[in-house]
Amino acid sequence: MSRPTFALLAALLALATAGCGKSSKKAATTASTSTSTQTTSSKPAAPSSGPCTSAKATNKGQQHLAKPTALLPRNKPATLALVTNCGEIDIALDVKRAPRTASSVAYLVRKGFYDGLPFHRIAKLPTGGDFVIQGGDPTGTGNGGPGYSIHEKPPSNLRYSRGVVAMAKTEIEASGTSGSQFFIVTAEDAGLPADYALLGKVVKGDDVVSKIAAVPTDSTEHPTQPVVITKATIR
Repeated sequence: MSRPTFALLAALLALATAGCGKSSKKAATTASTSTSTQTTSSKPAAPSSGPCTSAKATNKGQQHLAKPTALLPRNKPATLALVTNCGEIDIALDVKRAPRTASSVAYLVRKGFYDGLPFHRIAKLPTGGDFVIQGGDPTGTGNGGPGYSIHEKPPSNLRYSRGVVAMAKTEIEASGTSGSQFFIVTAEDAGLPADYALLGKVVKGDDVVSKIAAVPTDSTEHPTQPVVITKATIR
């Protein structure tokens, strides 16, 4: 990938300080995965139109889960559905190019790991445009994770364009390291190097992603009103 523009350098530096529960630095576009057993919900998804409804995030504290060993079938599509208080986001997991990452997140989902967790970071580019929205931290601080990490280098030609979902990591961790924190790219092109483990791509709920990206934040990029994953399922 070509060298990012100067406007993106600050964003890259912010991402480099992201944490997966192993650093006291502020998490950026890194994420830690957690295991879960597949669940289905009879409750309807939150509507994507209108404002976000009121919700309260759950601080589950730092987790200490065993690392998953099973992999999702590569020949069977898998979708991660995130029902939030702003609407539903469906993510097609890239089980062919990122089998270990996709399987780790599915494992966490099936354990109910993501239920009640917030999108704790809404980041903009230095120029003011959208960059990423980030969630999946059980502590809600940007420093939490599942208690394990996996490694799966992303495709060398991966472009972090709008709707791509990847995993966050600290700058000292190897390329492709992930825990439970994930980010959804809201920029047309985030200009990131291929260091962040691929998870998948948004296939439904782009309007919800935009709604979350528009939520006001404080000076630390934390939303000033809760944005919460009320239920995560794999289907």
